[in-house]
Amino acid sequence: MTKSPLQRARHEYSPKLPPALSGEIQSVAVQLGEPTESVSDQAELRQLFPRTYGKPVAGFTLTNGAAVGATTSRPKRVGVVLSGGQAPGGHNVIAGLVDALARTDKGSRLIGFLAGPGGIVDNKAIEITPQFVDEYRNTGGFDMIGSGRTKIETDEQLAAALQTCTAQKLDALVVIGGDDSNTNAALLAEYFVSHDAGVQVIGVPKTIDGDLKNAMVEVSFGFDTATKTYSELIGNIGRDAWSARKYWHFIKLMGRSASHIALECALQTQPNVCIISEEVAARQQTLHAVVDQIVSVVKSRSENGDDYGIALVPEGLIEFIPEMRSLIRELNTILADNARHFATLHTFEDQSAWVNKNLSRDCSYIFRSLPNEIQRQLL
Repeated sequence: MTKSPLQRARHEYSPKLPPALSGEIQSVAVQLGEPTESVSDQAELRQLFPRTYGKPVAGFTLTNGAAVGATTSRPKRVGVVLSGGQAPGGHNVIAGLVDALARTDKGSRLIGFLAGPGGIVDNKAIEITPQFVDEYRNTGGFDMIGSGRTKIETDEQLAAALQTCTAQKLDALVVIGGDDSNTNAALLAEYFVSHDAGVQVIGVPKTIDGDLKNAMVEVSFGFDTATKTYSELIGNIGRDAWSARKYWHFIKLMGRSASHIALECALQTQPNVCIISEEVAARQQTLHAVVDQIVSVVKSRSENGDDYGIALVPEGLIEFIPEMRSLIRELNTILADNARHFATLHTFEDQSAWVNKNLSRDCSYIFRSLPNEIQRQLL
């Protein structure tokens, strides 16, 4: 395959590394710090993860000579899996693993599990070589080994994962994923320790939503690229709105459980309206209040002769509105408890009437105020 000049230039880029990882791997020493503690729910988490909760912080430093134990190191076999939605940078995490293993010992091997965590359960894997990974350096997507959303949480799945890691003779398993995926990684780590598997589980924070961070993780990889890309597109739409001066554009952004993307894009593009889901929940705003907030801006601009604008809305807004959350909760309960009867209602009119009759007064009012298409989606 012939590579374009842009592709060749992209391939030649070398990502920046922290000083502790830019030298010889044999000179990297691990320093254990204070025990860790979760921000909340400490007692519950300690009960769920009795063997892995509270592990000390591990820091890496570069020594002048070989780190302790480096001369007796042996070739390592490491597994890696991409989990969840795509995020820019996933391929470079795998490339970094290949490079580091090669620098540690030429006999080390990286095993890539195909199509996400399901590949671990089913033991579907390939060896990732330096020659193979070179085609994917500095490229987006997760197409190198594919991704998936299988959750490893049942006893059967955990046992299958352990069997796979044992069959592959793995020393470590790297899970590249978001909050759900790293929760799975924590479950795997606890299970492996309880069975004395000798397999380390490492979670890499990947999510464009930007909602996986703490004092040691400034931002998950993927967030910066995603928000810059979205902001460029929002800027293009804004230029169109300014040129035509007769359209309002309502732009829905990713962010089911957090509004970080909407906020960052708003800071970069300065739209006329940006709804932050967390603010809506904190203020206990109703659906009508959110609509009135938008309408007031549209009306104010129209009075100034500006019949155009940009409004940013996070995709998960509806679940942050308290009354909508109550409605969804009631609907889920009613439909689950009466699934057989609901299946006998064949028209939307019959379904809607039956649901309205079984909802509480407040939720029925909210449900009836929604457009029919939204009602259909909720059913």
